[in-house]
Amino acid sequence: MFRAYLSALLIALSGFAAAQDASVRGTVNVKHRSGNGSGSGEVIVWLTPSRPGGPVAPGPMVRLVQKNKRFTPHVLAVTVGTQIEFPNQDPFFHDVFSIYRGKPFDLGLYESGAVRKVQFSQPGVSYIFCNIHPQMNAAVVVLRTPHFAATGDDGSFRISHLPPGQYRLEFWYEFAAETELAALSRDLQVASGENALDAITLHSSDAPKDHLNKYGEVYSPSKPDKY
Repeated sequence: MFRAYLSALLIALSGFAAAQDASVRGTVNVKHRSGNGSGSGEVIVWLTPSRPGGPVAPGPMVRLVQKNKRFTPHVLAVTVGTQIEFPNQDPFFHDVFSIYRGKPFDLGLYESGAVRKVQFSQPGVSYIFCNIHPQMNAAVVVLRTPHFAATGDDGSFRISHLPPGQYRLEFWYEFAAETELAALSRDLQVASGENALDAITLHSSDAPKDHLNKYGEVYSPSKPDKY
């Protein structure tokens, strides 16, 4: 008798939890100004509860790999307090730094096979560069909410395991104007189950932002990879 009661209770609780679980899905179409850009990936989408609870816990440690003179992934979203590893998988030195917005840091010069770590303790967008190779760049978007997603190349995204309620929907894209991103933000009522949004359009300049080295100077001519 007790086992039957317990089984029925567990089923009821499971159904209640499922009913309280919500998701939001949608598509962001990125319109490129030139033939230099394509696809609709790497748009960060997030939902912030209108009545947030306590501080958001840091996420598990993630990696921003240096290989073939590139950072992979190019765009990364994390919650405040998350640590990111910066392993050097190239056969030469890198010198990783960030002095533009977000979390300023300087990892210094380090060799192939070495790993450095940074804790991203404040919200915002950190632009990451290498002081040796000017073509290397990445962006870390640090959020005060665990409810976020990055679009796939087709522009689709899905944010799951949401408590139903009122949220603020916001977007970030590296090559979009801040005014356009701000205009796209809105309040959103999320109901139990799946919530589908109308397609969203973003315009891309396709133009990478110019940057100086960590000393505020123009990069010197390219050196051999061993340097």
